[in-house]
Amino acid sequence: MSTTLDMATTELREVNTMLQTAAKAHANENYIITNARGSHAMACGLDGPLTVNVKGSTGYYCAGMNKDATIIVEGSAGPGVAENMMSGVVTIEGDASQYAGATGHGGLLNIKGNASSRCGISMKGIDIVVHGNIGHMSAFMAQKGNLVVLGDAGDALGDSLYEARLFVRGTVKSLGADCVEKEMRPEHIEILKELLEKAGADARPEEFKRYGSARKLYNFNIDHADAY
Repeated sequence: MSTTLDMATTELREVNTMLQTAAKAHANENYIITNARGSHAMACGLDGPLTVNVKGSTGYYCAGMNKDATIIVEGSAGPGVAENMMSGVVTIEGDASQYAGATGHGGLLNIKGNASSRCGISMKGIDIVVHGNIGHMSAFMAQKGNLVVLGDAGDALGDSLYEARLFVRGTVKSLGADCVEKEMRPEHIEILKELLEKAGADARPEEFKRYGSARKLYNFNIDHADAY
């Protein structure tokens, strides 16, 4: 049984309050949101098991701070989708604008289309799967987690990243500072296989290259003290 919330007659604040209350009560309910009309900050701060289907595209910061909820956007999403996500699954059926999944700590952000610039910026444990391409400066200062790209990556991929793993099937326009191609070991194949299956992505792990930190950017080397 699903509850339908029509945003043509219900204000965004009321919609979010209803969703947050149901999530906090661990209601395990299903909600359908119609006439989303690109509304901003929709379905934010859901702290519990809940399924939300948004019929249409959303504005900025949709599904921010998500915890345990399953959110499906049947359209595209504006900047900052799933920002600071903690757990659960956020699926975007269309494209995502810039800094998708920024600072995400956990859960899965599954983007069926393309993602713009700075996808996964400062990610801290989130898994992001992009079925299309990603823009420039993606995974900038990424600390932990996995970014999987079935298409191509723009300039400066992984600039100044820490321990996050980046998997790209297509071409990479350029790598950022301290980002290098790394060996694809059996454990990485297994991680990637699981993520692709979870995201329903039609690709084989063996088709991807792995990128990560060279671990040189922030390490003080006494032999090069004069350079500092």
